[in-house]
Amino acid sequence: LSVLLSLLVPAHTTRSPDCGGILTPSGLRYLAEVSKPHADSVLRRDLMDSPAPAPSPTSPSRNRIISVKVDKFSLTLIPDTGMRLSIEVDLGITSAPSSTKEMRLSILADLHVDMNPEENLELVTSDCKPTLEEVQSTEETDRSAPHKSSGSDVDKQIDVEKICLEVSKLLLFPNERLMSLAAPFPITPNCQVQYLPLAAPMYSEQGIIISLQTTFQVAGAAIPLPVSPVPFSMPEPASSSTSHLILAFSEHYYTSLFSALEESGALNVSLLSSLTTATLAERITQMGSLFQEDLPVVLQAVTRSSPHVVLEEDKAIVQLFLTAQIGAGSSLFQSFLSVNVDVTARLQLSVADTRMIISVAAVEDIELSLATSDVGPILAALLEELFLPTIREEVPAQINKVLRQGVFLPHIASFTYTDVNITIHKDYVLVPCNLQLEARTG
Repeated sequence: LSVLLSLLVPAHTTRSPDCGGILTPSGLRYLAEVSKPHADSVLRRDLMDSPAPAPSPTSPSRNRIISVKVDKFSLTLIPDTGMRLSIEVDLGITSAPSSTKEMRLSILADLHVDMNPEENLELVTSDCKPTLEEVQSTEETDRSAPHKSSGSDVDKQIDVEKICLEVSKLLLFPNERLMSLAAPFPITPNCQVQYLPLAAPMYSEQGIIISLQTTFQVAGAAIPLPVSPVPFSMPEPASSSTSHLILAFSEHYYTSLFSALEESGALNVSLLSSLTTATLAERITQMGSLFQEDLPVVLQAVTRSSPHVVLEEDKAIVQLFLTAQIGAGSSLFQSFLSVNVDVTARLQLSVADTRMIISVAAVEDIELSLATSDVGPILAALLEELFLPTIREEVPAQINKVLRQGVFLPHIASFTYTDVNITIHKDYVLVPCNLQLEARTG
Protein backbone atom coordinates (compact mmCIF):
# COMPACT_ATOMS: atom_id res chain seq x y z
CA LEU A 1 0.00 0.00 0.00
CA SER A 2 2.83 2.42 0.82
CA VAL A 3 4.34 1.84 -2.63
CA LEU A 4 0.97 2.54 -4.28
CA LEU A 5 0.53 5.73 -2.26
CA SER A 6 4.02 6.88 -3.17
CA LEU A 7 3.03 6.61 -6.84
CA LEU A 8 -0.21 8.50 -6.33
CA VAL A 9 1.06 11.38 -4.20
CA PRO A 10 3.39 13.02 -6.78
CA ALA A 11 0.48 13.34 -9.22
CA HIS A 12 -1.35 15.55 -6.73
CA THR A 13 1.61 17.51 -5.41
CA THR A 14 2.24 18.91 -8.91
CA ARG A 15 -1.26 20.38 -9.01
CA SER A 16 -1.35 24.03 -8.13
CA PRO A 17 -3.87 26.75 -8.95
CA ASP A 18 -3.16 29.18 -11.75
CA CYS A 19 -6.46 31.05 -11.55
CA GLY A 20 -9.52 31.36 -9.38
CA GLY A 21 -12.42 33.50 -8.28
CA ILE A 22 -14.06 35.11 -5.27
CA LEU A 23 -17.86 35.26 -5.21
CA THR A 24 -18.42 38.26 -2.93
CA PRO A 25 -21.32 38.91 -0.52
CA SER A 26 -22.65 41.32 -3.18
CA GLY A 27 -22.64 38.43 -5.62
CA LEU A 28 -24.58 36.26 -3.22
CA ARG A 29 -27.18 38.99 -2.79
CA TYR A 30 -27.53 39.24 -6.58
CA LEU A 31 -27.93 35.47 -6.91
CA ALA A 32 -30.70 35.61 -4.31
CA GLU A 33 -32.36 38.50 -6.15
CA VAL A 34 -32.52 36.67 -9.47
CA SER A 35 -33.38 33.35 -7.79
CA LYS A 36 -36.47 34.74 -6.04
CA PRO A 37 -38.84 34.61 -9.06
CA HIS A 38 -37.36 31.20 -9.95
CA ALA A 39 -38.10 29.93 -6.40
CA ASP A 40 -41.59 31.42 -6.60
CA SER A 41 -42.27 29.50 -9.81
CA VAL A 42 -40.83 26.21 -8.48
CA LEU A 43 -42.75 26.37 -5.20
CA ARG A 44 -45.99 27.37 -6.90
CA ARG A 45 -45.67 24.40 -9.23
CA ASP A 46 -44.73 21.94 -6.47
CA LEU A 47 -47.26 23.09 -3.88
CA MET A 48 -50.29 24.02 -5.96
CA ASP A 49 -49.99 21.05 -8.32
CA SER A 50 -49.50 18.51 -5.52
CA PRO A 51 -52.59 16.32 -4.97
CA ALA A 52 -54.55 17.08 -1.82
CA PRO A 53 -54.93 14.26 0.71
CA ALA A 54 -58.23 12.41 0.61
CA PRO A 55 -60.68 13.47 3.34
CA SER A 56 -60.95 11.19 6.36
CA PRO A 57 -63.85 10.59 8.78
CA THR A 58 -62.11 12.62 11.46
CA SER A 59 -61.15 15.37 9.04
CA PRO A 60 -63.75 15.56 6.28
CA SER A 61 -62.57 18.90 4.88
CA ARG A 62 -60.16 18.99 1.94
CA ASN A 63 -57.50 21.70 2.16
CA ARG A 64 -56.43 23.31 -1.09
CA ILE A 65 -53.54 25.70 -1.68
CA ILE A 66 -54.86 28.50 -3.86
CA SER A 67 -51.88 30.90 -3.80
CA VAL A 68 -48.11 30.76 -3.29
CA LYS A 69 -45.94 33.86 -3.06
CA VAL A 70 -42.29 34.09 -2.02
CA ASP A 71 -42.11 37.14 0.24
CA LYS A 72 -38.48 36.91 1.34
CA PHE A 73 -35.52 35.18 -0.26
CA SER A 74 -32.01 35.94 1.00
CA LEU A 75 -28.60 34.31 0.72
CA THR A 76 -25.90 35.34 3.17
CA LEU A 77 -22.33 34.29 3.78
CA ILE A 78 -21.25 32.40 6.89
CA PRO A 79 -17.42 32.65 7.07
CA ASP A 80 -15.59 29.31 7.45
CA THR A 81 -18.86 27.40 6.90
CA GLY A 82 -20.84 28.27 3.80
CA MET A 83 -24.08 30.10 3.01
CA ARG A 84 -27.42 30.53 4.71
CA LEU A 85 -30.62 30.55 2.69
CA SER A 86 -33.65 32.20 4.28
CA ILE A 87 -37.07 31.90 2.61
CA GLU A 88 -40.50 33.09 3.67
CA VAL A 89 -43.48 31.96 1.59
CA ASP A 90 -47.04 33.20 1.98
CA LEU A 91 -49.63 30.50 1.29
CA GLY A 92 -53.35 30.96 0.72
CA ILE A 93 -55.28 27.85 1.81
CA THR A 94 -58.99 27.08 1.58
CA SER A 95 -60.88 24.12 2.96
CA ALA A 96 -64.33 25.41 2.02
CA PRO A 97 -65.63 28.37 0.02
CA SER A 98 -66.23 30.35 3.20
CA SER A 99 -63.07 29.37 5.05
CA THR A 100 -59.77 30.78 3.83
CA LYS A 101 -56.63 31.16 5.84
CA GLU A 102 -53.15 32.43 5.18
CA MET A 103 -50.13 30.42 6.26
CA ARG A 104 -46.47 31.32 6.28
CA LEU A 105 -43.86 28.71 5.37
CA SER A 106 -40.41 29.69 6.63
CA ILE A 107 -37.27 27.80 5.62
CA LEU A 108 -33.82 28.38 7.06
CA ALA A 109 -31.19 26.25 5.31
CA ASP A 110 -27.40 26.09 5.49
CA LEU A 111 -25.72 25.38 2.15
CA HIS A 112 -22.15 24.92 1.03
CA VAL A 113 -20.34 24.04 -2.16
CA ASP A 114 -18.39 20.82 -1.76
CA MET A 115 -16.16 18.66 -3.94
CA ASN A 116 -17.53 15.22 -4.77
CA PRO A 117 -15.49 12.06 -5.46
CA GLU A 118 -15.57 12.88 -9.19
CA GLU A 119 -13.74 16.13 -8.30
CA ASN A 120 -16.64 18.29 -9.43
CA LEU A 121 -18.28 20.98 -7.32
CA GLU A 122 -21.78 20.38 -6.00
CA LEU A 123 -24.22 22.33 -3.86
CA VAL A 124 -24.98 20.54 -0.59
CA THR A 125 -27.63 21.23 2.07
CA SER A 126 -26.11 20.68 5.51
CA ASP A 127 -29.05 21.82 7.66
CA CYS A 128 -32.65 22.82 7.03
CA LYS A 129 -35.30 24.05 9.48
CA PRO A 130 -38.84 24.46 8.10
CA THR A 131 -41.70 25.98 10.08
CA LEU A 132 -45.33 26.51 9.16
CA GLU A 133 -47.39 29.22 10.88
CA GLU A 134 -50.89 30.52 10.47
CA VAL A 135 -50.92 34.24 9.74
CA GLN A 136 -54.61 35.10 9.50
CA SER A 137 -58.03 33.58 8.95
CA THR A 138 -61.41 34.84 7.71
CA GLU A 139 -62.90 33.57 10.97
CA GLU A 140 -60.43 35.41 13.23
CA THR A 141 -60.98 38.84 14.67
CA ASP A 142 -57.39 39.30 15.80
CA ARG A 143 -55.12 39.07 12.75
CA SER A 144 -51.91 40.42 14.23
CA ALA A 145 -49.09 38.03 15.14
CA PRO A 146 -48.62 34.68 13.37
CA HIS A 147 -48.87 31.53 15.48
CA LYS A 148 -47.98 27.90 15.05
CA SER A 149 -50.45 25.96 12.94
CA SER A 150 -52.25 23.00 14.43
CA GLY A 151 -53.64 21.85 11.12
CA SER A 152 -51.97 18.49 10.53
CA ASP A 153 -53.72 18.13 7.16
CA VAL A 154 -51.93 21.21 5.88
CA ASP A 155 -48.60 19.91 7.19
CA LYS A 156 -49.12 16.62 5.35
CA GLN A 157 -50.09 18.30 2.13
CA ILE A 158 -47.16 20.71 2.05
CA ASP A 159 -44.57 18.07 3.03
CA VAL A 160 -41.96 20.54 4.27
CA GLU A 161 -39.41 17.75 4.69
CA LYS A 162 -39.46 17.09 0.94
CA ILE A 163 -38.95 20.80 0.30
CA CYS A 164 -35.86 20.66 2.51
CA LEU A 165 -34.46 17.77 0.51
CA GLU A 166 -34.74 19.83 -2.67
CA VAL A 167 -34.14 23.31 -1.24
CA SER A 168 -30.97 23.86 -3.31
CA LYS A 169 -33.10 23.63 -6.47
CA LEU A 170 -34.70 26.92 -5.48
CA LEU A 171 -31.44 28.63 -6.44
CA LEU A 172 -30.55 29.36 -10.04
CA PHE A 173 -27.27 27.47 -9.85
CA PRO A 174 -28.02 23.87 -8.90
CA ASN A 175 -25.40 21.21 -9.54
CA GLU A 176 -25.88 20.88 -13.29
CA ARG A 177 -24.91 24.54 -13.67
CA LEU A 178 -21.97 24.31 -11.31
CA MET A 179 -20.75 21.52 -13.59
CA SER A 180 -20.33 24.13 -16.32
CA LEU A 181 -17.28 25.38 -14.41
CA ALA A 182 -15.46 22.17 -15.33
CA ALA A 183 -16.73 21.91 -18.92
CA PRO A 184 -14.17 22.13 -21.76
CA PHE A 185 -14.45 25.33 -23.80
CA PRO A 186 -13.11 25.82 -27.35
CA ILE A 187 -10.35 28.32 -28.09
CA THR A 188 -9.63 27.21 -31.64
CA PRO A 189 -10.95 24.17 -33.56
CA ASN A 190 -8.00 22.10 -32.24
CA CYS A 191 -7.50 23.70 -28.82
CA GLN A 192 -9.68 23.69 -25.70
CA VAL A 193 -9.47 25.07 -22.18
CA GLN A 194 -10.85 23.44 -19.03
CA TYR A 195 -10.94 24.74 -15.46
CA LEU A 196 -10.69 22.11 -12.75
CA PRO A 197 -11.40 22.87 -9.08
CA LEU A 198 -8.52 21.80 -6.86
CA ALA A 199 -10.48 21.63 -3.61
CA ALA A 200 -13.72 22.60 -1.99
CA PRO A 201 -14.18 26.39 -1.87
CA MET A 202 -13.09 28.38 1.17
CA TYR A 203 -15.49 30.74 2.96
CA SER A 204 -14.22 34.01 4.40
CA GLU A 205 -15.59 37.48 5.02
CA GLN A 206 -14.36 38.40 1.52
CA GLY A 207 -16.58 35.77 -0.07
CA ILE A 208 -16.45 32.24 -1.46
CA ILE A 209 -12.95 31.56 -2.78
CA ILE A 210 -12.46 28.92 -5.49
CA SER A 211 -9.00 27.86 -6.68
CA LEU A 212 -8.80 26.43 -10.19
CA GLN A 213 -6.18 24.71 -12.27
CA THR A 214 -6.31 25.19 -16.02
CA THR A 215 -5.94 22.27 -18.39
CA PHE A 216 -5.36 22.88 -22.09
CA GLN A 217 -6.22 20.20 -24.62
CA VAL A 218 -4.99 19.88 -28.19
CA ALA A 219 -6.94 17.54 -30.47
CA GLY A 220 -8.75 16.19 -27.39
CA ALA A 221 -5.64 15.27 -25.41
CA ALA A 222 -4.37 17.26 -22.43
CA ILE A 223 -0.92 18.67 -23.16
CA PRO A 224 1.80 18.57 -20.50
CA LEU A 225 2.72 22.02 -19.28
CA PRO A 226 5.39 23.05 -16.78
CA VAL A 227 4.11 23.54 -13.25
CA SER A 228 4.00 27.16 -12.18
CA PRO A 229 7.33 28.00 -10.54
CA VAL A 230 5.46 30.14 -7.98
CA PRO A 231 2.29 28.71 -6.36
CA PHE A 232 -0.61 31.04 -7.07
CA SER A 233 -3.23 32.00 -4.52
CA MET A 234 -6.21 34.28 -4.88
CA PRO A 235 -5.27 37.82 -3.81
CA GLU A 236 -7.72 39.17 -1.25
CA PRO A 237 -9.30 42.55 -1.99
CA ALA A 238 -7.97 45.38 0.17
CA SER A 239 -11.49 46.35 1.18
CA SER A 240 -15.04 45.11 0.80
CA SER A 241 -15.73 44.89 -2.93
CA THR A 242 -18.94 46.08 -4.54
CA SER A 243 -18.35 43.69 -7.44
CA HIS A 244 -20.27 40.43 -7.56
CA LEU A 245 -17.24 38.43 -8.59
CA ILE A 246 -13.47 38.85 -8.63
CA LEU A 247 -11.49 36.66 -11.03
CA ALA A 248 -7.71 36.35 -10.91
CA PHE A 249 -5.35 34.84 -13.49
CA SER A 250 -1.66 34.19 -12.93
CA GLU A 251 1.20 34.94 -15.26
CA HIS A 252 1.56 31.17 -15.67
CA TYR A 253 -2.05 30.96 -16.93
CA TYR A 254 -1.32 33.23 -19.90
CA THR A 255 2.02 31.56 -20.65
CA SER A 256 0.24 28.18 -20.66
CA LEU A 257 -2.39 29.56 -23.03
CA PHE A 258 0.19 30.62 -25.59
CA SER A 259 2.08 27.35 -25.10
CA ALA A 260 -1.12 25.47 -25.94
CA LEU A 261 -1.62 27.61 -29.05
CA GLU A 262 1.97 26.86 -30.04
CA GLU A 263 1.46 23.13 -29.46
CA SER A 264 -1.66 23.17 -31.65
CA GLY A 265 0.23 24.92 -34.46
CA ALA A 266 -2.04 27.96 -34.29
CA LEU A 267 0.91 30.37 -34.12
CA ASN A 268 2.59 29.00 -37.25
CA VAL A 269 2.07 31.35 -40.15
CA SER A 270 2.85 31.63 -43.84
CA LEU A 271 3.57 35.23 -44.85
CA LEU A 272 3.54 36.46 -48.43
CA SER A 273 6.11 39.20 -48.83
CA SER A 274 5.75 42.11 -51.23
CA LEU A 275 9.12 41.05 -52.65
CA THR A 276 9.87 38.71 -55.55
CA THR A 277 13.05 36.85 -56.35
CA ALA A 278 13.86 39.40 -59.05
CA THR A 279 13.49 42.44 -56.76
CA LEU A 280 15.38 40.59 -54.02
CA ALA A 281 18.25 39.84 -56.43
CA GLU A 282 18.76 43.59 -56.85
CA ARG A 283 19.78 43.73 -53.16
CA ILE A 284 21.33 40.24 -52.82
CA THR A 285 23.26 39.56 -56.00
CA GLN A 286 23.77 35.85 -55.23
CA MET A 287 20.02 35.35 -55.65
CA GLY A 288 20.22 35.72 -59.44
CA SER A 289 21.81 32.31 -59.93
CA LEU A 290 19.23 30.43 -57.78
CA PHE A 291 16.03 31.16 -59.68
CA GLN A 292 15.51 31.22 -63.43
CA GLU A 293 12.08 32.86 -63.19
CA ASP A 294 10.59 35.59 -61.04
CA LEU A 295 8.78 34.02 -58.08
CA PRO A 296 6.99 35.46 -55.00
CA VAL A 297 9.00 35.48 -51.77
CA VAL A 298 7.29 33.67 -48.89
CA LEU A 299 8.11 33.54 -45.17
CA GLN A 300 7.04 30.42 -43.26
CA ALA A 301 7.32 31.14 -39.54
CA VAL A 302 7.15 28.44 -36.83
CA THR A 303 7.86 28.65 -33.10
CA ARG A 304 11.31 27.44 -32.10
CA SER A 305 10.66 27.54 -28.34
CA SER A 306 7.69 28.13 -26.05
CA PRO A 307 6.21 31.64 -25.83
CA HIS A 308 6.35 33.50 -22.54
CA VAL A 309 4.02 36.08 -21.00
CA VAL A 310 5.31 38.68 -18.53
CA LEU A 311 2.91 40.66 -16.36
CA GLU A 312 3.99 43.97 -14.90
CA GLU A 313 2.00 46.82 -13.39
CA ASP A 314 -0.57 47.88 -16.04
CA LYS A 315 1.30 45.95 -18.71
CA ALA A 316 1.09 42.48 -20.29
CA ILE A 317 3.85 41.37 -22.67
CA VAL A 318 4.08 38.24 -24.80
CA GLN A 319 7.49 37.09 -26.06
CA LEU A 320 7.48 34.90 -29.16
CA PHE A 321 10.50 33.00 -30.42
CA LEU A 322 10.10 32.10 -34.08
CA THR A 323 12.15 30.74 -36.93
CA ALA A 324 11.22 32.08 -40.36
CA GLN A 325 12.16 30.07 -43.42
CA ILE A 326 12.41 32.53 -46.30
CA GLY A 327 11.98 31.00 -49.73
CA ALA A 328 10.36 31.25 -53.12
CA GLY A 329 7.27 29.70 -54.62
CA SER A 330 4.01 28.86 -52.90
CA SER A 331 3.39 25.31 -54.16
CA LEU A 332 7.00 24.07 -54.38
CA PHE A 333 8.64 26.01 -51.57
CA GLN A 334 12.42 26.42 -51.85
CA SER A 335 14.06 27.96 -48.79
CA PHE A 336 17.24 30.00 -49.16
CA LEU A 337 17.35 31.85 -45.81
CA SER A 338 16.57 30.89 -42.23
CA VAL A 339 16.06 33.77 -39.81
CA ASN A 340 15.49 33.71 -36.05
CA VAL A 341 12.78 36.17 -35.06
CA ASP A 342 12.19 37.31 -31.46
CA VAL A 343 9.01 39.36 -31.05
CA THR A 344 7.98 41.29 -27.95
CA ALA A 345 4.38 42.48 -28.19
CA ARG A 346 2.12 44.30 -25.76
CA LEU A 347 -1.21 42.61 -25.11
CA GLN A 348 -4.58 44.23 -24.63
CA LEU A 349 -7.10 42.42 -22.38
CA SER A 350 -10.86 42.90 -22.28
CA VAL A 351 -13.92 40.81 -21.39
CA ALA A 352 -17.01 40.26 -23.53
CA ASP A 353 -19.83 38.14 -22.05
CA THR A 354 -17.88 35.24 -20.51
CA ARG A 355 -14.82 35.47 -22.76
CA MET A 356 -11.52 37.24 -22.33
CA ILE A 357 -10.47 38.93 -25.55
CA ILE A 358 -6.68 38.96 -25.92
CA SER A 359 -5.13 40.95 -28.75
CA VAL A 360 -1.83 42.53 -29.69
CA ALA A 361 -2.00 46.25 -28.94
CA ALA A 362 1.50 47.08 -30.21
CA VAL A 363 4.76 45.43 -31.18
CA GLU A 364 7.40 46.78 -28.84
CA ASP A 365 10.48 45.06 -30.26
CA ILE A 366 11.55 42.65 -33.01
CA GLU A 367 15.02 41.18 -33.34
CA LEU A 368 16.15 39.35 -36.48
CA SER A 369 19.27 37.21 -36.66
CA LEU A 370 20.49 35.10 -39.57
CA ALA A 371 20.46 31.37 -38.77
CA THR A 372 21.48 29.83 -42.12
CA SER A 373 21.92 31.20 -45.62
CA ASP A 374 22.28 29.66 -49.07
CA VAL A 375 23.18 33.03 -50.57
CA GLY A 376 26.15 33.96 -48.41
CA PRO A 377 26.40 36.41 -45.50
CA ILE A 378 23.76 39.15 -45.20
CA LEU A 379 24.04 42.22 -43.01
CA ALA A 380 21.53 42.49 -40.16
CA ALA A 381 20.47 45.94 -41.36
CA LEU A 382 19.59 44.54 -44.78
CA LEU A 383 17.61 41.68 -43.24
CA GLU A 384 15.56 44.15 -41.23
CA GLU A 385 15.00 46.42 -44.22
CA LEU A 386 13.77 43.56 -46.40
CA PHE A 387 11.66 41.49 -44.01
CA LEU A 388 10.94 43.45 -40.83
CA PRO A 389 7.87 45.34 -42.17
CA THR A 390 6.16 42.07 -43.22
CA ILE A 391 6.90 40.35 -39.91
CA ARG A 392 5.84 43.38 -37.86
CA GLU A 393 2.48 43.50 -39.61
CA GLU A 394 1.64 39.83 -40.15
CA VAL A 395 2.70 38.13 -36.88
CA PRO A 396 0.38 40.28 -34.68
CA ALA A 397 -2.36 39.86 -37.29
CA GLN A 398 -2.05 36.07 -36.98
CA ILE A 399 -2.29 36.20 -33.16
CA ASN A 400 -5.34 38.45 -33.37
CA LYS A 401 -6.93 36.14 -35.94
CA VAL A 402 -6.40 33.09 -33.72
CA LEU A 403 -7.74 34.78 -30.57
CA ARG A 404 -10.49 36.91 -32.11
CA GLN A 405 -13.23 34.78 -30.48
CA GLY A 406 -11.60 35.14 -27.07
CA VAL A 407 -10.89 32.58 -24.36
CA PHE A 408 -13.84 31.39 -22.28
CA LEU A 409 -13.54 32.20 -18.59
CA PRO A 410 -14.84 29.96 -15.79
CA HIS A 411 -18.52 30.77 -15.37
CA ILE A 412 -21.85 29.42 -14.19
CA ALA A 413 -24.22 28.65 -17.04
CA SER A 414 -26.79 31.34 -17.92
CA PHE A 415 -24.81 34.16 -16.28
CA THR A 416 -22.62 36.68 -18.10
CA TYR A 417 -20.08 39.25 -16.88
CA THR A 418 -20.73 43.01 -16.91
CA ASP A 419 -19.12 46.18 -15.54
CA VAL A 420 -15.72 44.59 -15.99
CA ASN A 421 -12.60 46.34 -14.70
CA ILE A 422 -9.33 44.64 -15.63
CA THR A 423 -6.23 45.49 -13.61
CA ILE A 424 -2.83 44.07 -14.52
CA HIS A 425 -0.47 43.62 -11.58
CA LYS A 426 2.97 42.07 -11.37
CA ASP A 427 2.49 38.31 -11.83
CA TYR A 428 -1.33 38.31 -12.03
CA VAL A 429 -4.42 39.90 -13.62
CA LEU A 430 -7.40 40.90 -11.49
CA VAL A 431 -10.89 41.05 -13.05
CA PRO A 432 -13.64 42.49 -10.80
CA CYS A 433 -17.02 42.23 -12.51
CA ASN A 434 -20.74 41.89 -11.94
CA LEU A 435 -22.96 38.95 -12.76
CA GLN A 436 -25.97 39.36 -14.98
CA LEU A 437 -28.57 36.70 -15.61
CA GLU A 438 -29.09 36.19 -19.32
CA ALA A 439 -32.60 36.36 -20.74
CA ARG A 440 -32.67 32.64 -21.39
CA THR A 441 -32.13 30.73 -18.14
CA GLY A 442 -32.31 27.27 -19.62
